[in-house]
Amino acid sequence: MQDFENPSRARTDFDAHFRIVHPDGTTKFVYGTGHPVFNASGDVGEFVGSVMDVTDRKRAEEERERLRQAQADLAHVNRVTTMGELTASLAHEVNQPIAAAVTNANTCVRWLTRDRPDLEEAREAATRIVKDGTRAAEIIKRIRLLFQKGTPERELVDVNEVIREMIVLLDGEAARYAVSVRAELAADLPQVMGDRVQLQQVFMNLMLNSIEAMKDVDTTRELAVKSQPAENERILLSVSDTGVGLPPQYADQIFNAFFTTKGQGTGMGLSISRTIVESHGGDLWATENPGRGATFHLTLPRGA
Repeated sequence: MQDFENPSRARTDFDAHFRIVHPDGTTKFVYGTGHPVFNASGDVGEFVGSVMDVTDRKRAEEERERLRQAQADLAHVNRVTTMGELTASLAHEVNQPIAAAVTNANTCVRWLTRDRPDLEEAREAATRIVKDGTRAAEIIKRIRLLFQKGTPERELVDVNEVIREMIVLLDGEAARYAVSVRAELAADLPQVMGDRVQLQQVFMNLMLNSIEAMKDVDTTRELAVKSQPAENERILLSVSDTGVGLPPQYADQIFNAFFTTKGQGTGMGLSISRTIVESHGGDLWATENPGRGATFHLTLPRGA
């Protein structure tokens, strides 16, 4: 219970949250406020205030927190499931810079073991080893972040950088289905206030959906990711493909939880993506392309 002696001694207003446990074990949450009333000698004669039962509000806050945690857990499960499906592609992504580093290491040894060592060529090979090792470490770091479970952390995020990270991470999956990836990212794009891992998940879901939509088409397969400033202090982002397009009879249902047109899909990717975007103060929607394929658009407010 709140200590009421301090306001009395300080002769100031007070407000307090406290809990009352009844003999039958039920608990009530109460919020009280008070204002000191002084007598003729200047001493506090009494406090005038009010006491409100805020049990329902407290329960609602607890329920919202449980719901938020459930949504976070579901998003994490979706991330882990998706990353599991990408295992072969990710192994290929990590293997590329490691194989390049081994090749450059052998090259460096050859330059150093010549009768007349070529130190300049050896230095360049060693520099490439450092570059390849750094690239492999960055890929592993991104994978670990996406598997990581924790409370969302809001910070200023460079969305262009998030997009580039996802393009690198999904490069193997795009190559697997002969999909070319094009990025048109506006220079000096304002940052947004958000959770980096959640935004990564949104782009991972949207880009994987686009790749999935193109894997069986017989024409050019192109994935385009764009960013640009928009009106009302917002930025506009889009993920576009040349795939099969939106299902005509289900176009208004694609963001519903558990709705999927894929044989092995969970139906949670787009629903979670929209929840994440809306929790960041943005919007997510989809349109049919004039020629072929579909485009997913999202807006996000600029960071403070």
